[in-house]
Amino acid sequence: MLDKSKKGTPRDKQNYSDEEIARFDELAESWWDPEGEYKTALEFNRARTTIMIHEICHHFGRSPGMPNPFHDLKILDVGCGGGLISEAMAKEGAEVTGIDASAVSIEVAKRHAQQGDLNIDYRHCLVEELGNDTQYDVVVNAEVVEHVPDQKALIKDSTRLVRPGGMLILATLNRTLASYLIAIVGAEYVMGYLPKGTHSWRKFVKPRQLDKWVGRDFYKTFKCGLMMNPFNQKWRRSRGMRVNYMQCYHYSEK
Repeated sequence: MLDKSKKGTPRDKQNYSDEEIARFDELAESWWDPEGEYKTALEFNRARTTIMIHEICHHFGRSPGMPNPFHDLKILDVGCGGGLISEAMAKEGAEVTGIDASAVSIEVAKRHAQQGDLNIDYRHCLVEELGNDTQYDVVVNAEVVEHVPDQKALIKDSTRLVRPGGMLILATLNRTLASYLIAIVGAEYVMGYLPKGTHSWRKFVKPRQLDKWVGRDFYKTFKCGLMMNPFNQKWRRSRGMRVNYMQCYHYSEK
């Protein structure tokens, strides 16, 4: 049974990379720029959040077409960056908390939320620093695990914050030859969709490894890949999971 009685596992070193934080700090002002360094990430996020919203509605028996379908849901966005996912969830009526190790990204996220009149609780902190006084209906951990030193600890810290009956959403990149050629060589060095050095292939995670880290108290309810059409640069859901993928889990306390 999952032990939720404590904060995150104590460590000699906090679970982030100074190099990664510096990279995201430098580019933080580009999070919402449709012509900036993250313009491909903006398109990717639109496709990804559409899938997330559908799966959250399915999990909790909501209708995506109704106003504010997430009106009584608490959602935690781990590694929220500039707030791309946080804002999408808030617009559906959720009570959203977004956390990130980059203080600069958090300030960008706060400013953009204020411009859109969205009430989002943004915090400059790490997931292991959150206590168990508040648990969440949904915990989202998207494109974060490939950027931290202790990947297993990040996932474990995310699982302990999901309430019984709640939902965990994980998204990352698979460690395959295809992901190296497409996500790194193609996206970063050939097409320039992302800044060079954004990803390290060695930090990519196979789906089965995520399942092991999540643990037996969670069972997988959904999985899919995401692929981009190179001609129109539009993202779509895919059955293939060789590059970008997403997995959803239901927490059933035993």
